[in-house]
Amino acid sequence: RRGRPRRSRIPLKTIEEVCRLKRESYADFSTRHFYEHATEKHGLKLSYQWTLQVLQAAGIVRKEAGRGRYRRKRERRPMTGMLIHLDGSTHEWIPGLEMQDLIVGLDDADGRILFARFFPQEGTASTFAALEHILRTDGRFCELYTDRGSHFCRTGRAGGDPDEEQNGQVARALKALGIRHILARSPEARGRGERAFGTIQGRLPQELRLSGITDYQAANRYLEETFTASFNRHFTVPPLQRESAFVRLKSIDLELLLSSQHERIVRNDNTVTFNRLVLQLPSPAHRPHFVRCTVLVHEFPAGTLGVSFQGRLIARFSPTGELLRNSKLQRVA
Repeated sequence: RRGRPRRSRIPLKTIEEVCRLKRESYADFSTRHFYEHATEKHGLKLSYQWTLQVLQAAGIVRKEAGRGRYRRKRERRPMTGMLIHLDGSTHEWIPGLEMQDLIVGLDDADGRILFARFFPQEGTASTFAALEHILRTDGRFCELYTDRGSHFCRTGRAGGDPDEEQNGQVARALKALGIRHILARSPEARGRGERAFGTIQGRLPQELRLSGITDYQAANRYLEETFTASFNRHFTVPPLQRESAFVRLKSIDLELLLSSQHERIVRNDNTVTFNRLVLQLPSPAHRPHFVRCTVLVHEFPAGTLGVSFQGRLIARFSPTGELLRNSKLQRVA
């Protein structure tokens, strides 16, 4: 250029502003995450590579070592709704609070987050909550890919393969829905989900801090209203085929199906016992009682209990066994 500056030379004020923002407000953000906030929220018109080079030259960001040998990734499913990854991650999402599990449902075809919510602990209730949300919002899918947690499968011999016959709560619900359950053999086999959680762990705690969120209830609202849409906007990829394998559900009571079910016999005083609680059944208009009938006690993901007879809910109870008279019930024929 014969000593002449480039026409597109970045002003010194812009360089100073980039370095100041990274030091003062986004010190714990990755470079890519910081770049997105700098361009979207602060209006800086920069390229990512230029931003990275400036931060490295200023000593704010260190140069990472090479990634090493390339390993080919498993091909994605061609259509959305063919395979859903469901997994949980325990992490210090909010400093000073007890760690909770973030449960995430991810579509394999495009990497889109379909469900994300914090739970005190991963288990059957969190799985049913995720399944209900995905089934109601997107529809029935073909396959579910999970780890080998005890709430997903039973293994009779330590270190062995899961039993061929699975009678757990999640296995029962998936079988009724016609969804094939795939159990991963190792964390490496869940590479796509593990990489997604690595990205989430590198972004979500920083965004919660930046938004002043100090409890998990507010964090769940942030996931639903802000973070999930932002993640999908930046990391979703176009599927190989535009068609979708999701199928809308009809005439299926998901609330009853996606609950932990326990069979009980109604006692002579029209009550059933469950977990040291005595649940007094109300007398319906079409029959005097349910004495000696076989009923199902349901544990719903929200924490409430229910009792159903022949596929219809006849009573709903609080977690302490109190009858909820104002709750919506299905009429018993």
